[in-house]
Amino acid sequence: MSGYRNEKTIDLGIVVLALVLTAALSLVQVRGGLALSPVVGSGTWPFDRLSFSSPLLLGFTWAVSPVSLVAVGALWWRRRRPTAVAVVAIAAATITPAVVPLIVALFTVAALRPPRTVLSVALLALLPVPVHFLTSPYVSGVPIANTVILAVLIAAAIGWGLFVRSLGERTERAEAEAVLRAQRAQREAREDIAREMHDVLAHRLSLLSVHAGALEFNAGASPQETTRAAAVIRESSHQALEDLQVVLQVLRSPAGNPGADGTARPARTGLAEVPDLVRESQDIGMKVDLDMSRVGAGGPPGIAGLAAYRIVQEGLTNARKHAPGARVRITVEGGPGDGLALELSNPAGRGAVREGIPGAGQGLIGLAERVGLAGGTFSHGRAGADYVLRAWLPWSA
Repeated sequence: MSGYRNEKTIDLGIVVLALVLTAALSLVQVRGGLALSPVVGSGTWPFDRLSFSSPLLLGFTWAVSPVSLVAVGALWWRRRRPTAVAVVAIAAATITPAVVPLIVALFTVAALRPPRTVLSVALLALLPVPVHFLTSPYVSGVPIANTVILAVLIAAAIGWGLFVRSLGERTERAEAEAVLRAQRAQREAREDIAREMHDVLAHRLSLLSVHAGALEFNAGASPQETTRAAAVIRESSHQALEDLQVVLQVLRSPAGNPGADGTARPARTGLAEVPDLVRESQDIGMKVDLDMSRVGAGGPPGIAGLAAYRIVQEGLTNARKHAPGARVRITVEGGPGDGLALELSNPAGRGAVREGIPGAGQGLIGLAERVGLAGGTFSHGRAGADYVLRAWLPWSA
């Protein structure tokens, strides 16, 4: 609703401005005026100009014809009926100096209507020019000059409208491509998670096969050994079914749909491997301060632990790319029941990317997807002079 009111306010401003400019042009117009066929209009009403003056008008005598007033008023409907408004403006400009509403109407048609309509309206607008020269071969001087000037203004208005139209189309294409890239990055992130879960599922199924084979070929096993092996098979089967459900959920869920609490999503890397990840970065010369003094024992299981590891990994990678040599501060705290909070910060770089480290900015989209699937929250951006990456992940008690 506010957008509609803004459009109406702009339209009203254009109508008022066109009226003022049309009247102001009468102060500088010479005989013949800026009309496509200046000899058509006679000195009788409604072609004659209405003159008015007032001390509020700076002492000038302002004049505008009734036909021009109609063309100016029609601009109120220029968005809803651009072609009809342009036809009215062309008809008015043929017999009266209505150059301002004509230019506005033609610009609107070029910016909003398809090329075929634009071409038809342009030909209609320029048609009076050769007709005027053919019907008045002996007219010369100012009327001809004014007609040529108006024809040039018509071409300029249509050209500018087409240029604005092309800018809008390029903007729309860029926005659509950005949405497609984000969707593709989210889909790839889900597929990566599914592949990781596939590896875990294959590991559990191989354990099932080993223990089942031991029961089959070890006929002389004691009841205790048989019971223990059966318990392992039952537990592994239960976990394998949960992992399979997670894989299906990840592949079928829409982007940003949080998954379960993550307890059934075991990962090969997790919070326990973060110190090793930091040491690897320190070994290549990065300045990294890691504070994990307020973290509970172990770490969040499943996908939450994997997400914590990936967050630190992506944060260190981005710091190397965008702020080489800067000190990175990593704070991790939390425990079972409270969740896990991570924060990575480093002085914001100036946009330079270290040579040899490619990237298209899709890593953060993948992180947001991982954290969303784990049921957590994720944010990133500038905070003063630093670039900060924050995340919260659930950690079941």
